Amino acid sequence: MEQLKLCESEYQFASIVWQNEPLGSGELVKLCNKILGWKKSTTYTVLKKLCQRKILKNENATVTSIVKQEQVQRFESQQFVNRTFNGSLPQFITAFMNDKKLNRKEAEDLKKLIDSYEEE
Repeated sequence: MEQLKLCESEYQFASIVWQNEPLGSGELVKLCNKILGWKKSTTYTVLKKLCQRKILKNENATVTSIVKQEQVQRFESQQFVNRTFNGSLPQFITAFMNDKKLNRKEAEDLKKLIDSYEEE
């Protein structure tokens, strides 16, 4: 699963693909230039790297994802909670919510979400 660990620039690049897929490699070059300020060579270098790691694929000059954004987000979130809070979701939520307030609907939605994951 370590293949799902993306550095910031790789995540930004993959996000462009996720938001626009399928897209031609030429269009990807244009978007990366516009959004990230990258040259064609940089775009193709990162594309090749993410294809080798089987996160993206480039077939017939059409780029699509193999790994979906939600999978990477789930992996990164779990890694963060494990590393920073020793795997404790309650500790993470406590730190995250420190000075935040929820309105009634948000609190009810969060309670429902927690209840849906509760062990029987």
